[in-house]
Amino acid sequence: MKLRSLFALIAPLCAFCAFAQEKTASGLDAAAMNKAVDPCVDFYQYACGNWIARNPLPADRARWGRFTELSDHNEKVLLDVLQGAAVVRENRSALDQKIGDAYAACMDTATINKRGIEPIKAELDRIRTMENMPDVVAEVGRLHRVGIGVLFTFAARPDAKDSSRTIAGLGQGGLSLPDREYYLKTDPKSVETRQRFVAHMTKMFQLAGESAESAGQSAQMVLDMETTLAKASMDRVSMRDPNKTYHILTKRQVAELAPNFAWEEYFQATGAPDFETLNVSQPDYFKRIAVDLPTASIEPWRAYFAYHLLRQSAAALPEAFENEAFDFWSRYLSGAKEQRPRAARCVATVDRQLGDLLGQKYIELTFGADAKAQITQLVDALEKAMNEDIRTLPWMTEETKKAALVKLKAITNNVGAPRKWRDYGKLTIARDDFFGNSLRASQVAYQQRIEKIGKATDKTEWSMTTPTVNAFYSPQNNSINFPAGILQPPFFDPRRDIALNYGGVGAVIGHEMTHGFDDQGRKFDGDGNLRDWWTAADGAEFDKRAACVANEYGSFTAVDDVKLNGRLTLGENTADNGGLRIALMALQDTLQGKAEKLDGFTPEQRLFLGFAQIWCENTAPQEVRARAFTDPHSPGRYRVNGTLQNSPEFQKAFSCKAPQPMVSQNACRVW
Repeated sequence: MKLRSLFALIAPLCAFCAFAQEKTASGLDAAAMNKAVDPCVDFYQYACGNWIARNPLPADRARWGRFTELSDHNEKVLLDVLQGAAVVRENRSALDQKIGDAYAACMDTATINKRGIEPIKAELDRIRTMENMPDVVAEVGRLHRVGIGVLFTFAARPDAKDSSRTIAGLGQGGLSLPDREYYLKTDPKSVETRQRFVAHMTKMFQLAGESAESAGQSAQMVLDMETTLAKASMDRVSMRDPNKTYHILTKRQVAELAPNFAWEEYFQATGAPDFETLNVSQPDYFKRIAVDLPTASIEPWRAYFAYHLLRQSAAALPEAFENEAFDFWSRYLSGAKEQRPRAARCVATVDRQLGDLLGQKYIELTFGADAKAQITQLVDALEKAMNEDIRTLPWMTEETKKAALVKLKAITNNVGAPRKWRDYGKLTIARDDFFGNSLRASQVAYQQRIEKIGKATDKTEWSMTTPTVNAFYSPQNNSINFPAGILQPPFFDPRRDIALNYGGVGAVIGHEMTHGFDDQGRKFDGDGNLRDWWTAADGAEFDKRAACVANEYGSFTAVDDVKLNGRLTLGENTADNGGLRIALMALQDTLQGKAEKLDGFTPEQRLFLGFAQIWCENTAPQEVRARAFTDPHSPGRYRVNGTLQNSPEFQKAFSCKAPQPMVSQNACRVW
């Protein structure tokens, strides 16, 4: 998942002004609702119908929903920060210098266009003059150090079975298209996508100076290379099982898997600390590509590396490169009609490169101590409810319940911002060097990550920046994390009705807690170690209930003839169902039987409306199709209707009866 006292405001800045809506006693967004729809027939349309009708897709978006609405608001806050920091003045702080000059360099399109492909010319020349496999190995290491993910991944990761230590890890990678299936499926749309991909790469090679004939040949070689990688790759559903991706090998054993790749030279090229063992997530991948990838000719490698360099560098090259990249990746694959404004793209770039510096400024403006205290109280209430949910589960034995409660108690709650900000002291940011800034930021970030190999795991680190509208659970840290970016309307507003807050951010909190006990999270213990703490009987009972959820969501149509992948989305769907249930339990425990109606709705009804309205969205068909293959989250309408069809509490609240659509004939419940 992307993810109180009720009396204090979040911030000195008017954090809520962007979310003006029809005034109601509770704070419910009544204008979003289409009350002509029967809530027992389609609750998503009932709660969101007018919002959907009044919020068509902006031309520069493939998806527009309440998450992106809030992201757009946060973006404006950050833009004000960056534009102010970009002004060169006496006594400008070191923080403002870095974020301000990074933004100014990104906005300086005149300099970017004037420099042409000069920023990447030396690297392109090196790629084009490679002569043998040792050169290939050296180039893989060099590209990995600047954040270009060719061929496979190499990273520092917590040991899944001893999360206190960080080890080296190898995994499959190196694909450009969103998933292996894009290369392997033979339906007309997949064939068309590969043809368009080749046409796009051809144009990129031509922009870099190749003739039309040479560019077309290079593009086809890249597709052939990546198809080989795709055939060897593990599918996304299999990768959800952490036991299938845990294989501790020695470096010698890795060399035996793929003997035609100079592994020792590669590891030295990465700059990683010395190590003897590492986790290889997909050994069969390396075994297969060792046989299938070309070694007699270097030409395919030249084309493959050059395209990945061009693709990753497009935003820092003349606008012809950026426009071509947008045309394929965003317009064709996702359905956006226009590029986002340059200023918005530069905000995203600075957040990506200097997120913890920008995050410090964001926190000052939007998230005070009172807000953090309120959210912490809400988390405590949800934990209490989940404790009760586990204790009263009818299908779980006492032995496993006891272990589950130990894990629940061990969860660390992080609210607002990381406990320790990332250090950017070694990163040089120049006002006139956008490409160089990007390169140096990637190098510094890579070095900070790779040097963790062999050290104790830092369990305080976040994988999101503070302004991000999302939340996450970390199975190996056993932590739930809520960036300040999501702790605003429509998810949380301290001035509105408590039931809406429980339906919004409360369901998000419950969702992240439930991730600790979904089909992935349940395989890790309270210390974040991959360990089976379930009795065999309880494990079988869990699998039976999880299969119900997978089959239910697998029956939903994403777009045209494409169904959702119920196994891919299983964890998120389980978390939606469990998270909403414990949010309701927490609300009822807080209210202690007080059931005041506001705006004509009971507290339970308001909770369900608050939950549904965080998922209002419009999405381009192309984006829906792409997400059906790659996204572990279901579309908004199924996150609402799929969850509520399983909820007897919802059906009671709105007096829904079988055989109405919002009453499932085979209701699923795990937690």
